[in-house]
Amino acid sequence: MTIRTAARRRAAATAALACTFAVVLTACSGTTKNSAGNDTGKAATSAEADPDAPLKKGLKLAFLPKQINNPYEKIVDEAGIAAAAEYGGTGKEVGPSDASASSQVSYINTLIQQRQDAILIAANDPNAVCGPLKQAMKKDIKVVAYDSDTAKDCRQLFINQASSEEIGRSLVQHLGEQLGYRGKFAILSATQNATNQNTWIEFMKDELTLPKYRNMELVKVAYGDDADQKSFQQTQGLLQAYPDLKGIISPTTVGIAAAARYLSDSSYKGKVVLNGLGTPNQMRTYVKDGTVEQFSLWNPEELGYLGSYAAAALASGQITGAEGEKLKAGRLGEYTIGKDGEVILGEPTVFDKNNIDKFDF
Repeated sequence: MTIRTAARRRAAATAALACTFAVVLTACSGTTKNSAGNDTGKAATSAEADPDAPLKKGLKLAFLPKQINNPYEKIVDEAGIAAAAEYGGTGKEVGPSDASASSQVSYINTLIQQRQDAILIAANDPNAVCGPLKQAMKKDIKVVAYDSDTAKDCRQLFINQASSEEIGRSLVQHLGEQLGYRGKFAILSATQNATNQNTWIEFMKDELTLPKYRNMELVKVAYGDDADQKSFQQTQGLLQAYPDLKGIISPTTVGIAAAARYLSDSSYKGKVVLNGLGTPNQMRTYVKDGTVEQFSLWNPEELGYLGSYAAAALASGQITGAEGEKLKAGRLGEYTIGKDGEVILGEPTVFDKNNIDKFDF
């Protein structure tokens, strides 16, 4: 994978009209959404999309991350809030301090009472949040999932940071190259119910069935619950339980930073390969001191920016979420709505000592 500038992302997004990358709403057919009386909870509407409609002024958006103190999601949400100011709206971030399955429910209920125009949520559990999100849609509050999806009938769009398959497979590919395709490794994930993590891990496991990985063994999937100290302790536990461990993949920014911190001050530094998803500012020290050779991520600021414009386009009637509709996303350019409510930001970037100082997030 190569470094993608904002301009190249715009070009790639526009070129994706063949539906290789795409976005979508639950109404894939292009017809109207279900009535409010339907059990799916979708808001009633007979309106056609008006791509020339202006974005409404004064829109109120609320970002509900997995947990309020997650540094990665703070970057996403702040970028989305700043984007709202561009089109004359306002945004705010609210959320729980823990990433448990039901921790977001009370916040959704409060946002419904506040009559937000849109709720953007990174779901801790794909189903636990469905009831209140369906109630929000019945009240014509638009629901956009980002980073970690809900069940498909509980939101209208999912803004995905990159192709889930590409993320999962590429993490195994990178680790395989670093290990010479030999040895035991573990995965340090976030929570057991996190939609994005579990989807990536399934693609990792599928990648491992290829013949070139026959001498690599996934010994355990551990969960740090996106908590720094628990992730640190899980890293320690993995290395104690498997003294011949050769690698760790941590597809979570909290987990990879905690694992790197443990490795950097241990006898395993330089002996155990750590790869996964992290931010440059979190990982810069560990790349420069040799603890980590490489890791990857998309631009979280652009993820929040795209989510904000997607929510505004829904709330303004520019799109309904039908497959093939075009989403205008400010400086990021145009995206095409595709299957199953998914809008894909673009390819992740691989960071190493040669390029990490070019990024500041």
